[in-house]
Formats: sequence, C-alpha cells, structure tokens
Amino acid sequence: MTDKKSRLKNGMAIFKRTLHGSIVPVVLLIAWEALTRSGFINPQILPAPSQVLLKWIAYLKPLEPYDPANMSYLAWLFSGELPHDALASIIRVVGGFAIGAGLALPLGLLMGGSARFYQLMNPLVQLLRPIPPIAYIPLAILWFGLGNPPAFFLISLGAFFPVLMNTISGVRTVDEIYIRAARNLGARGATLFLRIILPAATPHILTGLRVGIGVAFIVVIVAEMIAVNNGLGFRILEAREFMWSDKIIAGMITIGLLGLAIDTGMDRINRYLLRWHRGMDQ
Repeated sequence: MTDKKSRLKNGMAIFKRTLHGSIVPVVLLIAWEALTRSGFINPQILPAPSQVLLKWIAYLKPLEPYDPANMSYLAWLFSGELPHDALASIIRVVGGFAIGAGLALPLGLLMGGSARFYQLMNPLVQLLRPIPPIAYIPLAILWFGLGNPPAFFLISLGAFFPVLMNTISGVRTVDEIYIRAARNLGARGATLFLRIILPAATPHILTGLRVGIGVAFIVVIVAEMIAVNNGLGFRILEAREFMWSDKIIAGMITIGLLGLAIDTGMDRINRYLLRWHRGMDQ
C-alpha cells in the first residue's frame, strides 16, 4: 500500500511538472495560430501550427499502401519520407559520434593522466579546437567526395572535442586526497588509475559524451544540407527550394523531438551510471 501511494505521489508530481512546463508552449502556439489566421502574419512565410501539423502527418505517412506480400508491417510503417529521413540522420549521428568519442576518450585519458603527454599534445589540441566543423566542409568533400563518408567525418569532429576536453578535465581535477589515500594503501599504476582516477573522472566524461552527441546532432543537419541526398537536413534544404515553409518547420520540429529524445536518453544513462555519486538525486 505504501509503495502504491508513493508511485501515485510521484506520478502526480510528474504530471504537475509537465503541466506547468507546457503552459508557455501552449500559449505561444495559440498566439501563433491566431496571428497567422488573422492575416497579421503571411502564412506563406510562417504557416499556422495547424497547417504545420497536417504537413508533419503527411510527411510521416507511408508513401504506398500496405502490401503484406512485399514487406512487413514494420517496414511499411517506416517507409514514409519522415521516418526514412529521421533514421538516416540518426544512423549518421550514432556512427559519427562513435568514431569521435572512440578517438577522444583514450586520448583524453592519456592527456589527463600524463603531464608530459599533455604538454606535448595540448598546443595542437588548442589550435584545432576553435575551428568549427562547418569550416571543414570543403576539405571533407575534397577528401571523401559526397555521401556518408564526409558526413561521418564532420560529425566525428563535432563530437571529438567536447568529449576530449571533458575527459582531460575530469582526470586532471581528481581530488588529490583520493590519490594520496590510495597510494598510502598501496595502489599503484593501473590499479590507481582504474579504481580511483577513472571513477572520479566519470561524471566529467559522461557530461562530455552528452554534450558531444548534442553537437553531433547539430553537425549532421549541416552535413546533410551539403554532402548527402537524404536525411532531415537535406529535406529541409529541399523544402526551402520550393518555398514549402510548413515542411521546413515540420522538419525542424522533428529535429527538436529527436534531439530531446537523445538528450533525455543520455541523461537517464548518466543518472544510472552515476547513481553511486553522492551529488546525484536518487
């Protein structure tokens, strides 16, 4: 009975927070709809939310009638233009992020754990870090041509530096008291690094991963506008060519929803992995 009451209380708290957080978006949507329908805003420039919703639904629907002889129901359900584009963008984000984070993590651990290696690599890192991934677009096309390879390259660049810098910071800011205590107890080398330094640096590393995948999602949209012929970024650019404002906004909303889902997932993973950390809410 106590567990049931506790779940009910938590559910009510979540509902109240959701309701409170939805007030401003709902008011803005109502005002936007009213201004567009009244003619104060040109619907060709900024279509009403209801028009955007209808376009989003049309963008979501499968292109052909369901034929069980040729495809499964799940494949048919995701055969629409929007699911196809969203899936293409997500695959590029995951692939590019895996490459960038996979390179940044070991390099960050080495730079954070070794003062000599840090001094050797830091000037190069600080020289390259301020250059935005977008600036690499001409080189990416020159080196890799068109298609997925330049997109993966740009996305991995976008994810690389947030993960790298947070990893370095996490390792270098481990409390000296922990290290001294471990050494007094006989911990050395790999044991000291794996048991003390790495766990203490994990909050910073996970923050870097969360920021990195967010940046990767931003870069994929730019990359798709330049180097590939599908994905959400490509579809938004295509809609601009035909002045389909409703489709542009529908694509933007999809990007926002996917970004929110990815960030929420990363937040849940961080909370699960850091449930031992006293600074985290249980």
